[in-house]
Amino acid sequence: MAEPEREWFEKDYYAVLGVAENATDKEITKAYRKLAREFHPDSNPGNQQAEERFKEISAAYGVVGDEDRRRSYDQVRRMGPMGAGFGGGFSGTPFSGGMDDLGDLLGGLFGRGAGGRSASSRQQPGADLEADLKLDFHDAVIGLETTIHLTSEAVCPTCAGNGSAPGHTPERCRSCGGDGMEDDNQGYFAMRRPCRSCGGRGSLVTHPCDSCRGSGTVVRPRDVKVRIPAGVKTGQRIRLGGRGGPGRQGGPPGDLYVRVQVAPHPLFGRAGNDLTLTVPVTFSEAALGCDLQVPTLVGDPVTMRVPSGTASGKVFRLRGKGGKGDLLVTVVVDVPTQLNDEQRAAVEALAAVGGPSPRSHLGV
Repeated sequence: MAEPEREWFEKDYYAVLGVAENATDKEITKAYRKLAREFHPDSNPGNQQAEERFKEISAAYGVVGDEDRRRSYDQVRRMGPMGAGFGGGFSGTPFSGGMDDLGDLLGGLFGRGAGGRSASSRQQPGADLEADLKLDFHDAVIGLETTIHLTSEAVCPTCAGNGSAPGHTPERCRSCGGDGMEDDNQGYFAMRRPCRSCGGRGSLVTHPCDSCRGSGTVVRPRDVKVRIPAGVKTGQRIRLGGRGGPGRQGGPPGDLYVRVQVAPHPLFGRAGNDLTLTVPVTFSEAALGCDLQVPTLVGDPVTMRVPSGTASGKVFRLRGKGGKGDLLVTVVVDVPTQLNDEQRAAVEALAAVGGPSPRSHLGV
């Protein structure tokens, strides 16, 4: 058997995509998009190794990315080398079914056989893109709608993505009849592989578009509107479905992931959905009690009552004053570093009055 056909049995397509055999369809598609974006020929012009890697990735996704073909592929792998009728390759238990069963199974995988059907999968989903967005602290807390400016691949406006010059359209590949796959008869089996003439696309661009040189895509700046929900934090990613790179051969576009970076605030901090604020008070205010004017991030300042005997570090919760959550106010007693004569005399008089020691529980 020729080497390309042997690979259908021996190649571990899950390993090619870097996923587990029990990976979900979503995980497989995500892995494929990441690798396709990395090794796509448009991103690696003139790099033969990257081009070969891209072909390998596409072939793997063409099998395990299709529900029916993946099911047949998994069954073939479980047959083992003896069941499949080939030495070497993947391991597994011998296949005990008859040749008719094997023909049906391989027909489902390769597109022909007893009751088989074409399973050509030429569509390529677009690449997922990432963009960074720096937000003001206030905007991150309350949310906003903004616009992201990025430069990326987009559908060519001249040819609408088909790669052909105006007045022309891609021609149906004569080698595969537009199917994108070609047969290679190997005795009982009819193996199928991507058409070598059109690369599995099913069509050929005979008059390339001048704008995109036949690729169907161009790199250009574009604006994307995004709604930022209230309470986003640094490192959070917001997914914009279908706003990533354009698909090829009718494939769906990728997604755009917006990574958020929130600028710090000179007064407020974050604790989950709550805001935090530290307010200094004097010793007399903490000891005797007082009413404080406390700023809020959204709205006017509010009055907060500090009861007498409040210890430094006491946290007060102002409900509904923290944007999406509450405002947590920490009261800290401010100890003066310098005292004038009058202040020193007052403190010494307080010390002379005395009182129970705050360290009596230490036993020393």
